[in-house]
Amino acid sequence: MSFDRLRAGYETALEWLVIFLMAVLFLEVTLGVVCRTFNASLVWYDEVASILLAWLTFYGSALASVKRAHIGCPEVMALLPSGGRYAFRILAEVLTIGFFLLMGWTGYQVLDVLSTDSMVSLPDIPISWVQSVVPISSVLIVLAEVLTLPRVLEKSLLPPAVTGGASQ
Repeated sequence: MSFDRLRAGYETALEWLVIFLMAVLFLEVTLGVVCRTFNASLVWYDEVASILLAWLTFYGSALASVKRAHIGCPEVMALLPSGGRYAFRILAEVLTIGFFLLMGWTGYQVLDVLSTDSMVSLPDIPISWVQSVVPISSVLIVLAEVLTLPRVLEKSLLPPAVTGGASQ
């Protein structure tokens, strides 16, 4: 399997995960509104909606990483000579991967601290399970960065586009 096919499959898997989380969030919020309309509020509705939104944000960030859709400075990169673009791209990738490795490790360590806590409205669900999104999404983002790295470095050697595209 080629590297591009692996990246494309990974992107598709993340897209389906994000779509699933969006659908679950939509259904949960809709159910909460309907129940509240009939004076039958769900005690867990707000807490679960907040968690789903956080999960959607973290896993959506991994999807944005594999699509190279995060904010960049293409105009600044376009002003640099080819070697400078390549060097800055390597620096940016090293810093990004390093940050998410640190965030993942720290998030993993926090899970042990939270091991005795549980959700307020659903006490059978441990907070460590809820917060596992931090180390998991960090690993997913690092994987996205690694899978897109060859294409990004190759593009950094090409002449810059007139508008945008330098961060991809």
